[in-house]
Amino acid sequence: MRARKILVIGLAVFAAACSPASHEPEHKLVGRSPVIPAPDKSWFPTLNFSTARGWPAGMTPKAPPGFTVTQFAGGLDHPRWLYQLPNGDVLVAESTTEPGPPKSLEDRIGAWLQRNSDSNGKSANRITLLRDTKGNGVADRRWVFLAGLHQPFGMLLLGDKFYVGNTDGLMRFSYKPGSTTIDGPGEKILALPKGGYNNHWTRNVFANESGTKIYVTVGSGSNVGEHGVDNEVHRADILEINPDGSGLRVYASGLRNPNGLGYEPVTHALWAVVNERDFLGNDLTPDYFTHVVDGGYYGWPYSYWGRHVDARVTPQRPDLVAQAITPDYSLGSHVAPLGLAFYDGTAFPAAYRGGAFIGEHGSWNRKPFSGYKVVFVPFKDGEPAGVPQDFLTGFMPDDGSGNAYGRPVGVIVAKDGSLLVADDVGNCVWRVAAK
Repeated sequence: MRARKILVIGLAVFAAACSPASHEPEHKLVGRSPVIPAPDKSWFPTLNFSTARGWPAGMTPKAPPGFTVTQFAGGLDHPRWLYQLPNGDVLVAESTTEPGPPKSLEDRIGAWLQRNSDSNGKSANRITLLRDTKGNGVADRRWVFLAGLHQPFGMLLLGDKFYVGNTDGLMRFSYKPGSTTIDGPGEKILALPKGGYNNHWTRNVFANESGTKIYVTVGSGSNVGEHGVDNEVHRADILEINPDGSGLRVYASGLRNPNGLGYEPVTHALWAVVNERDFLGNDLTPDYFTHVVDGGYYGWPYSYWGRHVDARVTPQRPDLVAQAITPDYSLGSHVAPLGLAFYDGTAFPAAYRGGAFIGEHGSWNRKPFSGYKVVFVPFKDGEPAGVPQDFLTGFMPDDGSGNAYGRPVGVIVAKDGSLLVADDVGNCVWRVAAK
C-alpha cells in the first residue's frame, strides 16, 4: 500500500512537471459556442496544484474601477457557502473536505491534491451567523448558529423551518425570526449519498419560487462512472422533494457536479453552474452555466458538451447520448464554478442588473491555472450576452508561483446591494460595493 501511494504521488509530480500548457486561447473556450478540441490522449494527465497561502497583510482582491473591496468578516474556518436571512443577517457554512478511503488511482490523486491545496481534512461543521449592527459593511457581531453538523453547505429558510444540506442528508430545524442560534434538535428528512469522487461532498439546497418544492444538488461518485452504476444512484443529479421530505424525484440528471442554483429574473428559468469531468486535457471539458430543464439529461458520464462521446466509459449508451442537452454557456475548462447569484439589487450600475455573478474556485488539472476569481456574465432578454467578465480577481498572483491567497466559493447579493463572497482559503467573507 505504501509503495503504491509513493508511486501515485510520484506520477502526480512527474505529470505536473511534464504536462503541456493549454493550446487554445481562453476567449475560444468560453461563451455560447466554445471550441471543443479533441481529447488529450497522453499517458500522463495534467496535474497543476495550487498552494493555499492566505492573504498578505493589507491585501484584498481587486474589483473593477468604481467598486471598493473590504472584509465583511474574518477569522472564519473554511467559509464555503452564504445565505441571507430576511432581517439581513448573513449565515456562513464553515466546512471543508474530509478525504475518505479512495477507490481508484484517480481518487488517490484527488485526495492527495486536496490535502496539499486547500484543506487540512478537519471540517468545522458549523454555521455562523454574522450581523452588521452599525450598517457600515462590517459584521461586528457573530454567533454559532448551528454546530455538530456534517460538512454543511446549502442553507434554506422556508416559513418557520430552516434546512441544511449535510453531505449525507438534508436536515430540518425549527426556527424563530431573529434568532441568533438554533438549540433544538433537527431531523433528517432526506438521506443522501455521502461524499463522492474527489470529494464531491457539497449539497446545495434551493427552493422554487413558490416555496412548494426544494431542490438538492448531489455531485457524482466518480470521474466517469468507473465505480459502477450502483455507486451513482441519486448522484450527478438535481433532486426535488416536498418541504416535508416526501415526493423524492430526479429533477435533472447527467450533471456531474452541480452546485450554485438561481432563478433568472426575466424568464424565471432555473439556472445552475456545473463542474465537468477530468483527465481529457487542459481544454476539456468545459465547466458550464445552463438553464435546467425539468427531466433533462445533460450527458454525464457518457458524453460532454451535448453529444461529444467520452470513449473512456464502458459500456457505451448511445441511447442516452442522443438525449443529452447541450449546456447554454461555457465558463472555461476546469474553472470549478461553485457560487451563483443573479444580481437583483440596484446599488450596482445598470449594466450589472439581471446578470450573474459566479464564484470560480479554481483548477488543479490545467496549465495555466484557470478560475480563482469571481466572474460576471451579462444577460439580455433572459439569455447570456457576451463572454464572462472578470469582476473580483487577485486570488492567485500572476507570478507563476501557484500560491493562492484565496479561493472564492459562495456569492450572494446583500440587502444593501453589495456582493458578498466567501473565501475558503482566506478564511473570510469579502464585500464588494459600488463607490
